Amino acid sequence: MDATFWATIALLIFIGVVVYMKVPAMIAKALDERAAKIRNELEEAQRLRQEAQQLLTEFQKRRKEAEKEAAEMVAAAKRESDAILEDAHNKTEEYVARRAALAELKIGQAEREAINEVRAIAVDVATEAARKVLAGSLDEKTSAQLFQDSLKAVETKLN
Repeated sequence: MDATFWATIALLIFIGVVVYMKVPAMIAKALDERAAKIRNELEEAQRLRQEAQQLLTEFQKRRKEAEKEAAEMVAAAKRESDAILEDAHNKTEEYVARRAALAELKIGQAEREAINEVRAIAVDVATEAARKVLAGSLDEKTSAQLFQDSLKAVETKLN
């Protein structure tokens, strides 16, 4: 009985105690629990990854919608500014046309006033010239008769 024999017996006793105490089952149970914990963590990570992917897809969709809406807003603003510009252009043309028509009316009125003034002056000059000519060449009786005839002619024209 040497030391090797006693070492072998001690080893067998140790293995018997370990088996009796169910140490391999405890180790297997601990390893199974650890594997289950890792599996759960992997499943949770997979679920979080899918959730993140869904959020990313949703945000990309929202971003595209926002870009589309922004483009529509820009287009609407451009259309509105074009309409305002066109309206301003039309109003300016109308204003210029009204001012031109008003100027033409004023010019026409000034022309008529000038013509009437020239006629009045011509009538005054002609009347004065006729008076001087007639005063020098007619006697008083003929002059009075011409005056009466002129009054009757003016009265007929006025009526």
